[in-house]
Amino acid sequence: MNGDQTDFLAEPELDRRDAPLAERLRPASLDQLRGQSKLVAKNSLLSQMIASGEYHSFILWGPPGTGKTTIARIIQRSSGLRFIQFSAVLSGIGDVKAVMKDAAYAHRRQNQRTIIFIDEIHRFNKSQQDAFLPYVESGAVILIGATTENPSFEVIPALLSRCHVFVLEMLSEDDLAAIINTGFAELGLEPDDDVRGWLAQQSGGDARRALNQLELLEPWLKEDPHPDLKELAAILEKKTMFYDKDREEHYNLISALHKSLRGSDPQAGLYWLARMLEAGEDPRYLVRRLIRFASEDVGLADPQALTQAIAAKETVLFLGMPEASNALAQLVVYLATAPKSNALYTAYSAAAEDARKTSHYGVPLHIRNAPTQLMKELDYGANYRYDHEHANHYAYQKYFPDAMDEKTYYTPGDFGFEKEIAKRLEWWLKLRQPK
Repeated sequence: MNGDQTDFLAEPELDRRDAPLAERLRPASLDQLRGQSKLVAKNSLLSQMIASGEYHSFILWGPPGTGKTTIARIIQRSSGLRFIQFSAVLSGIGDVKAVMKDAAYAHRRQNQRTIIFIDEIHRFNKSQQDAFLPYVESGAVILIGATTENPSFEVIPALLSRCHVFVLEMLSEDDLAAIINTGFAELGLEPDDDVRGWLAQQSGGDARRALNQLELLEPWLKEDPHPDLKELAAILEKKTMFYDKDREEHYNLISALHKSLRGSDPQAGLYWLARMLEAGEDPRYLVRRLIRFASEDVGLADPQALTQAIAAKETVLFLGMPEASNALAQLVVYLATAPKSNALYTAYSAAAEDARKTSHYGVPLHIRNAPTQLMKELDYGANYRYDHEHANHYAYQKYFPDAMDEKTYYTPGDFGFEKEIAKRLEWWLKLRQPK
């Protein structure tokens, strides 16, 4: 590792003629990088870093195929510093530690800093990431991490605080179309606007995916430059949907579904439901969240919402997928179009806060249980008024602890069944008044 640049445990350099199309077309400078105009603008922090050669540790966060590795490669060519690349998938933490120690030696003995690029840094767990800290802090190592996952959740706070986070955006269809055009030229294919647009649309903002699929279709496009798109779709078969069931995108989509229902938009609700189900989401997870929605956002404005949700749960458990998809769709439309109220949610939250503060208050004697003679002698249950023995089956008495004032937690809303509940509460309140 005495050379200026080292690519340790990375794949060997390929002859560009034999490299995949995406590798052959990888941009060689920032001005060739598409779709990241803010990130690579002339006065941006990243551009200034590269232009001045004054590097600080940073994380590149963005979807697949948006330019994270490309930026690292540009820095490798332009920095003049020792450059070591790892893939967190292929390399163990032992390999990283060995290189970190070598970098520390080079820094201490030769005053030479090392850039270490770790692709998919989120694959290292939090205790493994701790191993990077001393070397980043000492300045021996400039760490460049690349991740498709939110660094807030996947990178330890101590390391994240020492790194700037650069966010890469998903590529637009226009950017992808321009990249695909370059691919047509590289492969010697006759361009076709329909094929280009179709590839751009179904590549999900991922340039690597678009170019890989174009390369896969190369033999068919040479034979027929203007094919039926259905035939191309059949060749590629069913594409994998862009979804990660246990990371940020999972929570983004369930949030979109929940907020669409809260906003009474059944069309968007169906769309987000389909996005999750078609990507393979566990329907039991979805129905659990919809049951929660039925009580949190609809509540007693429509008591049938919870009944519908429980029925959908039973359908999911009894039928399974894909048959249960219609039941979930029925529930989504019902919840979206139901009257909304968060009165129960806010009422319980307020009651829970008081409960935590007053858990030492005893139950008033008159509403305590008195199953034994001793308890009765201690006045458990004494002076309790049995409502059914009184007019209107109602006899006012205080049910809160003696040391606590009566509170109003639940105030019914103005829609749906809660209008009826409001009438009942008003009636009982009048019965309390002295005649």
